[in-house]
Amino acid sequence: MKTRITLLALLTAWHAQGQTLTENSMADSKDIERIVVTGSRIVESIDEVPATITIINRQQIEKQLKVSPELQTILATLVPGLAPSTGTSSNSSQTLRGRSPLVMIDGVPQSTPLRNGALGIRTIDPNSIERIEVIKGATSIYGNGAAGGIINYITKKAHADSKFNGQVSLSSRFSTAKFEDSTGQRIEGMINGQLNNFSYVASASFEENGLQKDAEGDVIGLKYGLSDAVMHNYFTKFGYQFNDDISMQLVINHYQSEQDSNLVDVVGSVNSGEKTYAIKAPAGTDAPGEPQGPNNQNVMLKYTDQALFDNTQLVLDAYAQKVKNTFFYSPVLANPEQGYDGGQSVIKSDKKGLRATFNSLFEWDDLEATIIYGIDALNDVTSQPMVDGRVWVPEMDMENVAGFLQSKWLIQEDLIVKAGVRRENIDLAVQDYKTLRLCKSVDICSIPMAVKGDTLNYSATTYNVGVRYNIAEYFQPFANYSQGSDISDIGRLLRTATVSDIADIQTQASIIDNYEIGFTSVVDNLRMEFSAYRSTSELGTTNKYDPATGVYMPVRAPQEIYGYEALAHYQLADNFDITATYAWVEGKDTKNDIYLGAKQISAPKGSININWSPNELSSMSLTYLYVGNRKRFDTVAGEHVGDKGPINSYHLVNFSGQYQLNRDWQAFIGIENLFNQDYYPAKSQAYTYSGYNVKGLGTTVNLGVQYQF
Repeated sequence: MKTRITLLALLTAWHAQGQTLTENSMADSKDIERIVVTGSRIVESIDEVPATITIINRQQIEKQLKVSPELQTILATLVPGLAPSTGTSSNSSQTLRGRSPLVMIDGVPQSTPLRNGALGIRTIDPNSIERIEVIKGATSIYGNGAAGGIINYITKKAHADSKFNGQVSLSSRFSTAKFEDSTGQRIEGMINGQLNNFSYVASASFEENGLQKDAEGDVIGLKYGLSDAVMHNYFTKFGYQFNDDISMQLVINHYQSEQDSNLVDVVGSVNSGEKTYAIKAPAGTDAPGEPQGPNNQNVMLKYTDQALFDNTQLVLDAYAQKVKNTFFYSPVLANPEQGYDGGQSVIKSDKKGLRATFNSLFEWDDLEATIIYGIDALNDVTSQPMVDGRVWVPEMDMENVAGFLQSKWLIQEDLIVKAGVRRENIDLAVQDYKTLRLCKSVDICSIPMAVKGDTLNYSATTYNVGVRYNIAEYFQPFANYSQGSDISDIGRLLRTATVSDIADIQTQASIIDNYEIGFTSVVDNLRMEFSAYRSTSELGTTNKYDPATGVYMPVRAPQEIYGYEALAHYQLADNFDITATYAWVEGKDTKNDIYLGAKQISAPKGSININWSPNELSSMSLTYLYVGNRKRFDTVAGEHVGDKGPINSYHLVNFSGQYQLNRDWQAFIGIENLFNQDYYPAKSQAYTYSGYNVKGLGTTVNLGVQYQF
């Protein structure tokens, strides 16, 4: 018992000090990989969490980064239950267990749930990330937006044993399907160290893409496209240890990616079987609209007192985030009467938050209790105007105050019981506004509505309880029940209003009930994980096409989503291991007894990852990804509609390898889609909307070197 308490105390100190580990507390790096900070807002052993968690460590990130710099691809490859990568800058349809996840950086929300534009996964470069924690299933412990779970990027820490060290990496990517104009380049660097009580980390990444080519050598379509995209990421973390107990940390992150390309789409269709691809704009013309892409800025300040009282820790977090996500130019946003032949929207979101978290530890004989409690306050102002000045989604001003209490009870070291409650109070103010008149054609236009604004009030109490019994290494079962309170995508409901008063729009919050059972088993060098889950919500949101107006109208109806996940990891030798995963999910609108579309429900997904180090100087990794069939929907008047196109299976293989040239220099190679599979990503097959049916990336090679100092 005392050994375990000492370990937890050291790990808690590690978290409070900006994740700067001393040599004494870093005796075994594998122990660090078995901890998690996201699920309960404190550092705890993953073996004491009664839920399914995926941890992606720095070594895994670096191997995947050699293949692709896109976090959507890295996560889809390594996280069972997360839908396949879209191959674009958007994570639309890339749900976690059939619902939208809340994306965070060091516990600070990055998603824009009031108007979910599905760009939250691309908010930081992988170069700045130490590890990624994925908590699956609806949860309210961090507030609104976590209907499917949480993806938390834990940023890099300073090395405590050095005043100054770092690394620089240079690489170039190109298509082997058609080399012309496909070459891109990337440079990333980081410095870090510790000077007495002061620690620092600074990293920068710059990436310039060439043209992204499919297996046939054609340029992939432009909606959320990455051709000619330029990315900048600047990250800094400063920490100061005032004494043994009190520390402060400041994090600043700026991420921006823009696709500024003189290309235009040749639009195909899922129903015709013709792909969408891009060509150079005709001579004398320019591509319409402004450069598209996400722009994300964060400032986070953390104050930690390890011994506020004898057995109580205090963590204060203050943060500010500014988002400006610019979308593609679309002819669907036309209004010929006002002179608009199309349009381009921007999601703007400004968040300011303050969180106070207390953590108290109590001990009686064979019983240990950890009580986490506190208050969260958040102001989120989000809107979606058009670049041309029109207002599509009016400004939504949310004031959110919540109190929470979370407890963990360790009984005789092997029985863990967790229970918690959160009380949410939200005021959402919207001024009077008028919906846009949008025309799909000359004869098919939406009807603009003048809508009276108001302040919408939401309050909810959500609960969670879980049990884990570590009876033996070969069988560690768990079960949990958790709730999430979700008012995601109110903006989409407002912009399609068909009534004159906001009070008459069906904007009620959705309470998600999540049930999960599973187990972990370790037998010699084999580790297995399995979980099955079911989640229900009384007011889910889907789309239904209105042929009279050409608009996809939101439909709110009860939903049930269910599925299972399995993972097996086998360590054949010290230098050779293999991991296999499989995930299956399905869901229905239970009121109408119809299956949910691909915006929520993904096709089955499996993966095999093989890592081998032939000697001390070299290593290589081979990844196989399988996406299965999902064909649940009939045609309407001979065509597939909405997000209900049929998904056919496909297979992808990626490879990465590295060689240590000397103590300081390393060369590496990554190959995405090794066998040049000609395929449509799952989203491209299911989304029948105009211009979304783009093919996946053909064989793309990444060559580079890294220098450490």
